[in-house]
Amino acid sequence: MKKFVNDPLQYVPDMLKGIALANPDTLRYVPEYNLIMRSDAPNDGKVSIIQGSGSGHEPAHVLTVGKGMLDGACPGDVFAAPPMDYVYETTKLLASPKGVLLLVNNYTGDKMAFDMAQEMSLADGVNVKTLFIDDDVSVQDSTYTVGRRGVAGNFFVMKAVGAASEAGADLDEVVRIGEKVNSVTRTMGLALTACTPPAKGAPLFELGDDEIEIGVGIHGEPGRRRDTIKPSDALVDELLEPVLADLPYESGDRVALMINGLGGTPISELYIAYGHAHEVLASRGITVGRSYVGEYCTSLDMAGASLTLVRLDDEIEQLLAAPAEIGLRIF
Repeated sequence: MKKFVNDPLQYVPDMLKGIALANPDTLRYVPEYNLIMRSDAPNDGKVSIIQGSGSGHEPAHVLTVGKGMLDGACPGDVFAAPPMDYVYETTKLLASPKGVLLLVNNYTGDKMAFDMAQEMSLADGVNVKTLFIDDDVSVQDSTYTVGRRGVAGNFFVMKAVGAASEAGADLDEVVRIGEKVNSVTRTMGLALTACTPPAKGAPLFELGDDEIEIGVGIHGEPGRRRDTIKPSDALVDELLEPVLADLPYESGDRVALMINGLGGTPISELYIAYGHAHEVLASRGITVGRSYVGEYCTSLDMAGASLTLVRLDDEIEQLLAAPAEIGLRIF
């Protein structure tokens, strides 16, 4: 294993410290709960939006904390749900008179932690609700879930509820919007290589030199099947066809298209994938209204990509277009 790592057990705290030091004016780090939060939170005039999940998926979720997105993120260890007390204490710290929304990717450990934290917060008088994200079409059940997994499509839910919250919407309205976006969002992923968690020090699973995993999860969970490597266009078809069929998306639809890198794929390759997906959609009468190419929800250093479609309407498109200021800065 060759990584910028000190003690593997301090991987997450070391990362969070660096994020806070790089964004001193906008972010605050609370080490006791692995919490990255907005420095101006909580805000009495808006619903607080919180997400946790395991680490290893950056920029999700600690780098999407900021105005117009999350108010706080309290990740667990790499690929591990945050402890319940992290979520509970984060909910109390960020409690707003307008309420708190907990966003949860659909994994068993995350659901347990957030459900218990919500119950305890409600007992303390906090107005808190939970929204589960389950955009992955790859498999119905996996090693980590009962039901579909929450993967890169969580970005669109975060963006929409963050924009609605920033505009002053109440908790019920923010939940409605999140559920609406989740209901029209579908994702499929594909791995070219395994990833290497720092504490393990070796690849999480084995793939042959010419093998790929179709439908892989962001923790390395098995997908639909293993196959041999193919040209890019054929790989994109493997991702796009199940996504199109699942909702289904139809001629006349206007969509957001995301090609998301899983951590070890060059941006040039992601744009090659995007180009084919865009052309296939156009040939079927589906208009790409918003485009996203890059790393939004990764799996450490895994080479591979996922494809997400969101069926747009005027409300969703306006929320996705709203300004946001987050810790992920390129320029």
